[in-house]
Amino acid sequence: MEVNELGQNVLIDVKTAYLPEQSDPDAHRYVFSYQITITNQNPVPVQLISRSWLITDGNQHIQEVQGEGVVGEQPVINPGESFSYTSGTVLATEVGTMQGHYQMTTQDEETFTTAIAPFTLAQPNALH
Repeated sequence: MEVNELGQNVLIDVKTAYLPEQSDPDAHRYVFSYQITITNQNPVPVQLISRSWLITDGNQHIQEVQGEGVVGEQPVINPGESFSYTSGTVLATEVGTMQGHYQMTTQDEETFTTAIAPFTLAQPNALH
């Protein structure tokens, strides 16, 4: 996966939360939400076309998720602007990680990749 200058100028900020009301630890069901803010620091508008995630639980079970857009949208993000969305995932363990990338394009149809650095999903007090 090559990240060019356009991809490097798209910033990804992630905030995660454990959702105890949707989780059932006795059934090995740990539900997490993640809020992602995508900020375009390029001089041109960019559009998010697709996403690709690797979700790894504490047992090293890897789930691959790929698809068009995010939360049913393929947002166009103008220079200096941000797009935020919230989604979620279910793990079989109290700790896991997610990482991936977005496939994006410009109005001139130049396609590029924006990397999403690994981030941790953890039930409170699971990490010491």
